[in-house]
Amino acid sequence: MIILFVYGIQTQSNTNSNKSNNIDVIGGNGYTICSGSWDKRICIWDIETTKQIIVFKGHKNYVNSIKYGSNKLVNIGGSNTTLSGSDDKSVRLWDIRYGKQIQIFNGHKHIVWAVEYSPFVLKNKVSGSSNVICSGSKDNTIRFWDIRSNKKELYLINGDKNEDNGIHCLKFISLKKKIKDNKQKSDDCIVSLCYGSEKGLIRVWK
Repeated sequence: MIILFVYGIQTQSNTNSNKSNNIDVIGGNGYTICSGSWDKRICIWDIETTKQIIVFKGHKNYVNSIKYGSNKLVNIGGSNTTLSGSDDKSVRLWDIRYGKQIQIFNGHKHIVWAVEYSPFVLKNKVSGSSNVICSGSKDNTIRFWDIRSNKKELYLINGDKNEDNGIHCLKFISLKKKIKDNKQKSDDCIVSLCYGSEKGLIRVWK
């Protein structure tokens, strides 16, 4: 059973008593929050009413990671989609508007710990036209998937065999470029992929 508390200035708390086993991850988009738990379910909640709106079922094991789509990613539904990764080794894409699974991506050999939407960069600026997602796993790989190409894997990054031992988290960040005198350019940046490993290392891919 999940208990949802919403704290504010006017109201101390609202509760919802739809409890579940251990909550593993939480994400939000400003209007709703999304929870993934050990009961294999993904739940969407209304922040104002604390009511459970949608329950996604499909994973065969613990849900370890969830990620809301950005409003910028208009081509894949933006904030109307959410990604999930699980102990069942799969990555799944869900449609919040219609309450159903869109795609399932299989290929990881071990637990999926992290999922992320990959931005599309054009002329050093992030565009909203990406159709690519990525995932990090206990199998020490980061895999990229195109949701339009019949679920085929696009690209694979292998972590260091001796120093990583699994990919725990992923994040795309914009890093400012620097010119020779070490000054930052105002509008020029590089979008890089950062990941954290099980052995405590952070790596940056440019």
